[in-house]
Amino acid sequence: MTLRAVEAIAEADVVAYHSARHGRSIARSIAARHIRPDHVEEALVYPVTTETTDHPGGYQGAMDEFYEQAAARLAAHLDAGRTVAVLAEGDPLFYGSYMHMHKRLADRYPTEVVPGVTAMAAAAARLGTPLAEGDEVLTVLPGTLPEEELAARLAATDAAVVMKLGRTFPTVRRALERAGRLDEAHYVERATMPGERTADLASVDPGSVPYFAVALLPSRAGALLPGQDRAGRTNPADPMDAAAPADGSAAPGEVVVVGTGPAGPLWLTPESRGALAAADDLVGYATYLDRVPVRPGQRRHRTDNRVEAERAEFALDLARRGRRVAVVSGGDPGVFAMATAVLEASAQPEYDDVPVRVLPGVTAANAAAARAGAPLGHDYATISLSDRLKPWEVIAERLRAAATADLVLALYNPGSRSRTWQVARARELLLELRAPETPVVVARDIGGPDERVRVVPLVDLDPAEVDMRTLLIVGSTQTRTIPRPGTHPLAFTPRTYPAPTGESPPRDGAATAPDPA
Repeated sequence: MTLRAVEAIAEADVVAYHSARHGRSIARSIAARHIRPDHVEEALVYPVTTETTDHPGGYQGAMDEFYEQAAARLAAHLDAGRTVAVLAEGDPLFYGSYMHMHKRLADRYPTEVVPGVTAMAAAAARLGTPLAEGDEVLTVLPGTLPEEELAARLAATDAAVVMKLGRTFPTVRRALERAGRLDEAHYVERATMPGERTADLASVDPGSVPYFAVALLPSRAGALLPGQDRAGRTNPADPMDAAAPADGSAAPGEVVVVGTGPAGPLWLTPESRGALAAADDLVGYATYLDRVPVRPGQRRHRTDNRVEAERAEFALDLARRGRRVAVVSGGDPGVFAMATAVLEASAQPEYDDVPVRVLPGVTAANAAAARAGAPLGHDYATISLSDRLKPWEVIAERLRAAATADLVLALYNPGSRSRTWQVARARELLLELRAPETPVVVARDIGGPDERVRVVPLVDLDPAEVDMRTLLIVGSTQTRTIPRPGTHPLAFTPRTYPAPTGESPPRDGAATAPDPA
């Protein structure tokens, strides 16, 4: 208890506290030695805790009615001129029962809230480990959230505290396992109180967990000394000497190919965010690595954008030495990006025992389409205009085939400093098969500081405004635009498609029925 809390109790005429029907109150037991015989005590007994209720409003109705009645009891003391101290374990405004009194009384009576030591602060102190350090993000979660929501948030954060365990413990444990973080999790029960217990969470019997217990994922950096990696090893100058020899005697780590989306953190999935935070080593093109926060203990290996095969083998070699490696890729790693290079390299016999996972990301095409409206609302084809890895003749053949099929086209890698003619050639080819007024979305640096989106007719597409940071979406014969004052038109491609001339549309409204997928 804080000194101010002790003073507040001494100054009060009435001491109020919540309890279950058995009458025992944790808050009162903490403050018991400061409660005098002349204090008027108000036990605010919950009508229901974990059991069922026959209240017509169900559990929430029963609790709302209880809080109204409890507030009225305290208001009667306040109206009589008495000072009321409401006891709350932990902090009154942090998942505390007092807040229900506060919302009902604080606007009517002078109120002071005395902050308290939270359960998570007490638990971290008992474990002797930092909760969060530097730029790490600490996430506080109620265990009552759905399992998938818990898993997503646990995967995405650096450090976490899960409150309200008890009956939620099995769900929380499964969520930690799904997030790949069960081995990091600690369990603390009744921190600083009689019956305190600490343990590795994975070893705890679910049937033994009370409500007043928390799960902690402490700081990953807090226990590291300068120069140590995530496993507590001192980082050598050469990362290839960081763990065990390359003769296969070391247990392999893992390679995770992570898609960061088209730009910054807003485009990153929780699963990818968690994989980046958990890695010992980050490998990737400098532009993509710069999107990932710097974390203590991690090594960052920057490579040129044109050495994908060498980058992939480097990552796999690190994993053979027991390292957890994240290969960082822009957009989705499986769309013209690093997943193929890593998997192709991993097919070599020496990497047979190295686990490889691919985590999806938001594609540049999806991001550009969302900014422009919904031009990819129907069938579309994705084609790279780069002829560095395939001949232009192949690209031209595919453009003609897709245009003849009346598919919307998402065109990646349209131009660069060394490739300046492909966009003009593609426009000429498409104008042979598409109307001049066909909408084209010109999307540059989506999600970045220089984002720019335009919708222009195909005939007006200017190759000079297209570079490697640009993605083009060429509409089909069905793509439409909606004028919008002060901004670019919105483009969309209807989900219905007209039947060929002379054919009847599908029966039973199938032509306009929602696609169940």
